[in-house]
Amino acid sequence: MALLEPFIDTIVVCTMTGLVVVVTGAYLDVGEGTFSQGVVMTSRAFGTVIEWFPIVLSLAVILFAYSTMISWSYYGERCATWLFGDRATVPYRIIFLFFVFFGAVFKLGHVLDFSDLMILGMAFPNMFGAVLLSGKVKRALDDYWARHKAGEFKAKRRRKAA
Repeated sequence: MALLEPFIDTIVVCTMTGLVVVVTGAYLDVGEGTFSQGVVMTSRAFGTVIEWFPIVLSLAVILFAYSTMISWSYYGERCATWLFGDRATVPYRIIFLFFVFFGAVFKLGHVLDFSDLMILGMAFPNMFGAVLLSGKVKRALDDYWARHKAGEFKAKRRRKAA
């Protein structure tokens, strides 16, 4: 399940969107620019094929933004609780609401730059943890393969009732 959603998002939806943008020539109408121009370009591309589709796309963008806010809020709250205990829940929610407000007020480019920097900031501890735990993972993998080769994971066959 964990691989299905990124596959559908990345391979299916992005490929289909890119193909529609290229086939309709919508990319020729919009020059280099911000993310919002990309949304306009995508809306125009789909609008040339299905007249009412920009309305559906607008609804999809709103739902995507809302669901992303919910999931990031939840993930961040779980991390804050794990790092600082249950007392961190309310301060985290207040800080999150603060950033939601300012994200709605600031220019889109600034919001995207800030969110990209925060994601980059999360990448560093993950890389550090991966390197730090690589020896432990290697030992666990070696143990697993040794037990697999020894036949510990073979399924037991059941006898059929006569």
